[in-house]
Amino acid sequence: MHVNSALRPLCFLAALLVAVHAKADGTPVLSPAKTAGQAGLVDIRTLAPGIAEDIKYAGSDNFVGTPVDGYLAPKCFLLKPAAEALARVERDLHTQHRGLLVFDCYRPARAVAHFVRWAGDLSDQRTKPAHYPDLDKRALLGDYIAPVSGHSRGATTDLTMMQCDANDAHCEPLDMGTSFDYFGTLANTESPEATPAQHANRELLRAAMERQGFRNYAMEWWHYTLTPEPTPDTIYDVPVQ
Repeated sequence: MHVNSALRPLCFLAALLVAVHAKADGTPVLSPAKTAGQAGLVDIRTLAPGIAEDIKYAGSDNFVGTPVDGYLAPKCFLLKPAAEALARVERDLHTQHRGLLVFDCYRPARAVAHFVRWAGDLSDQRTKPAHYPDLDKRALLGDYIAPVSGHSRGATTDLTMMQCDANDAHCEPLDMGTSFDYFGTLANTESPEATPAQHANRELLRAAMERQGFRNYAMEWWHYTLTPEPTPDTIYDVPVQ
């Protein structure tokens, strides 16, 4: 989730989803693309067949607690330059008996709207113990959940690193200190609450991603964006399928 404190009115998102022209205030353009191919999105498995995936929003193991709108299959799509860069990260790690485990990639705009609706439903507290144990749910909308996500631009991915044995089997995720989509300061990449070993693991991931042009988002150790982004002013709403 990319934090954006300039939030609040839900009507903003509704207006965004029908926009076809860039706004003077910087509101991104919604692409008219209806398919991944039209948007220039590619399945990461076509470039890195062995990459591990656990696409959280295609199932119920996520902070919403249900499959998220727009995720019709557990796949990772990215714009081609980002997909190619991520494939290079995976190849580099393979030489060290390591690999990536991907949680999310391109995120349809309709999925972000689902997040906003969920955040506004204060009666639904099912995922609080796992995802926001120390926060009031009212704090999520505005501080953690934004009406526009960088993931919808097609060059951002959420992931972790795995260590494999000498035969590149039995791969296990490294201890990063929190699960994916944990809302709290422990998830900050440089959090003083993390142990030295957890910091070292986060640095391994960051170094591997930065070598191929990805930039970390400081509030989430798992969140990386290719820099420069291929389409920084455009978001997409084609389904993941």
